[in-house]
Amino acid sequence: MEIQNPIKSSANKQKVLIEIAWETCNQVGGIYTVIRTKVPSMVEKWGDNYFLLGPYFPQTASAEFEPIQDLDDSFLGKTIQKMRAAGLGVHYGYWLITGKPKIVLFDLSSITDKLNVLKRRLWEKHQVSTINVEDIVNQTILFGEMIRVFLTEISQEHANKTEIVAHIHEWMAATCLPDLKADGVKISTVFTTHATMLGRYLAGNVPNFYDKLHTFNWLDEARNYGIETQATIERLAANLCNVMTTVSDVTARECEFLLGKVPDLILPNGLNITRFSAMHEHQNLHTKFKDRINEFVMGHFFQSQPFDLEKTLYFFTSGRYEFSNKGYDITLEALARLNYKMKQAKIDKTVVMFFITKQPFHSIDPEVLQSRAVMDEIHETCNSIEKQIGEKLFQASASATDLKTPDLNEFIDEYWRLRLRRTIQTWKTNKRPKVVTHLLKQEDGITDYTRKANLMNNPEDKVKIVYHPDFIVSTNPLFGLDYGQFVRGCNLGVFPSYYEPWGYTPLECIARGVPTITSDLSGFGDYMMQIMRDYEQWGVMVVNRSSQDFHKAAEQLSEMLLKFVKQSLRERITQRNRVESISETFDWSNLRSYYDTAHDLALKRKK
Repeated sequence: MEIQNPIKSSANKQKVLIEIAWETCNQVGGIYTVIRTKVPSMVEKWGDNYFLLGPYFPQTASAEFEPIQDLDDSFLGKTIQKMRAAGLGVHYGYWLITGKPKIVLFDLSSITDKLNVLKRRLWEKHQVSTINVEDIVNQTILFGEMIRVFLTEISQEHANKTEIVAHIHEWMAATCLPDLKADGVKISTVFTTHATMLGRYLAGNVPNFYDKLHTFNWLDEARNYGIETQATIERLAANLCNVMTTVSDVTARECEFLLGKVPDLILPNGLNITRFSAMHEHQNLHTKFKDRINEFVMGHFFQSQPFDLEKTLYFFTSGRYEFSNKGYDITLEALARLNYKMKQAKIDKTVVMFFITKQPFHSIDPEVLQSRAVMDEIHETCNSIEKQIGEKLFQASASATDLKTPDLNEFIDEYWRLRLRRTIQTWKTNKRPKVVTHLLKQEDGITDYTRKANLMNNPEDKVKIVYHPDFIVSTNPLFGLDYGQFVRGCNLGVFPSYYEPWGYTPLECIARGVPTITSDLSGFGDYMMQIMRDYEQWGVMVVNRSSQDFHKAAEQLSEMLLKFVKQSLRERITQRNRVESISETFDWSNLRSYYDTAHDLALKRKK
């Protein structure tokens, strides 16, 4: 990658961008994806004038962090040396991702003894209550203090000859902002909230949340949900930074009423699309990975309910477990309606719907593993028989005196006949295939709704359900695929969220050439409706959840699913091609300009 020369301002000052987040080099959720995928584009613009700050956790850092041993008099060197001399744990090195940026990670354990002093200061100077907070809040307070020390030191060292922009993501990295502002530290600040803390809680608990936004008292609600500290920090950060931003117009409405601040700019999220690009190979990859999903489906369903895999469609939804916010409830309702409509119309197809989310479980269900293991044994037996038949068929054909095809049954040893028959007999059962692949620690909304809607993998059902309460990784014994491969193998992603500040899951589908369903209450869905009038022609369907009630939206979703089911193979392939063709729209090379504007505005406002 060609690195540009250091950026100079009109005053001939060098400009530096420091990006700060709890999830740099620390994979927790979606913000990790935002930061990581954006890095190559940021490095392309800023070159060596771009750095990141994050917390140091040995377990995650060991896989992604490469230390730099030599601390010279570079931009960061003196500041790191001063902090280390003061007894602070500071790790400096490269983040081993595309772009390989320099990163500074703070060991929070090195200042644990100062926690009570920091809490007292937050209360006395900024009226931030930290009574009875959970441990994650304590960690973010320590993180914020180390950020504050770092930015103060680097500003004192370089402010006369350098313009510094600190871009802070989310409240977890923002406990430093009130002090930075009060102390008059000479840096420009951008704060981005990717989802308001209070909004996430309210949306999951208050019906018609969006209609009631203007009625909430933020402090009362924050105390009610036990998140007063987080909400207060977020609100202070939004109002004290030079430029306040969020990821979508949907979330901007929350910011106005819950944070008391209308965002200055919207920064839509992108992906490093070249990382996913298949160069016209997406259809071949879809077929390859669908075959792997086929193996799981055979092992899971064919014990008692074989169906035609050539006439089977794979739908999926994924994300953190928020039953209503993520739209799992409306998806299940729509699937129940789809099941009824397919049976009524006698549609000769099967839909297998995967729910991929993380929930507490004891282990993979032994019966599910056993079924897969026995099917694998059937497969191995068939391979042995195939090899035996092949050799004998060749010999018989070469020595034949007529043109008749030999009877293949004559070529199978009695041993293999018996072994295959016994293995199949052991495998077959009259039990319904399991809805859940794991032994959950407790029942949840998905299991309750499948039971209520009778989506229990009955023999007559056209819609089958697989609830996989764990992430999909390549070491998974059920699929043997990583998440990206699994997505490519599916036919449709379904994400009709009620609360979704942005929504990476449908964007990840587009990046892999997979059609997707989103909602107009997700940041991504709202953005698609703004930039593309004929979005449905490009494989993106948007459920209207802003002006329809639950049941009308569920009916609309079921009709979208039915329409997709009725498509021919040729129509689905054409749609996949169209989806892949618009993926470049969401590459960071096109969306970085929104961030550039935010950083420029912060520098102007600081002056």
